[in-house]
Amino acid sequence: ASPWVEWLLGSRLSTARGHTAPSDTTLACHFPHPRLKRSRLKVRFCTNESQKSRGELVALLRRLGFDISQEEVTAPAPATCQVLEERGLRPHLLVHDGVRSEFDQIDQSNPNCVVLADAGESFSYQNMNKAFQTLMELENPVLISLGKGRYYKETSGLMLDVGAYMKALEYACGIEAEVVGKPSPEFFKSALQAMGVEAHQAIMIGDDIVGDVGGAQRCGMRALQVRTGKFRPSDEYHPEVKADGYVDNLAEAVDLLLQHADK
Repeated sequence: ASPWVEWLLGSRLSTARGHTAPSDTTLACHFPHPRLKRSRLKVRFCTNESQKSRGELVALLRRLGFDISQEEVTAPAPATCQVLEERGLRPHLLVHDGVRSEFDQIDQSNPNCVVLADAGESFSYQNMNKAFQTLMELENPVLISLGKGRYYKETSGLMLDVGAYMKALEYACGIEAEVVGKPSPEFFKSALQAMGVEAHQAIMIGDDIVGDVGGAQRCGMRALQVRTGKFRPSDEYHPEVKADGYVDNLAEAVDLLLQHADK
């Protein structure tokens, strides 16, 4: 059997939360991760989470009962720091306070780029205008966005995501942002490289038809969409992206993969 790789992806754990019943306290009990740990499949968690540092996210998952390490998580903030260091970029940050610590070792003096993440309540007119002014003052403006999601799902409902603000700055400045995170092919490729597998050996599982499914497919992976989290029935009729399959929850997806692996 081919060494399929199980990918569990979801912005802000929306896929996982959609799979559980009542609350996050039951998350670890219902989530099928331990079965994957016991199998020969490699597992990687990829997320566009940009309101928490990777360490904080892993700590939260551990408190919920997950056996997971930072090395198993691919997140956009650490990847962005690598890009900044490699290219000598000094960012003006428009990010959530919860992820700001990821950039503590990055020179932020005299900015020559803008880094945008899901800043939540910090997406004020004043802060957006400061980011706009910074870009307009640069001869070669660089805008880096940690993902470009349109929205995500919280318990209180759908929430506007970083992509809407990214598009606003693109339009105002007449530039195109560089995306670090899903659906960027480079983001998926970095995770594949860390796992030591090729794209055709991997399968993605997620709730976002564009960011998860479309992004993975453009990278050469197969992808399943989970009918939880931010999934909407219209996703199955998306004009540009068609998942390789649909499952009602993550447990069903894991059952399919484990059955395949045993053949």
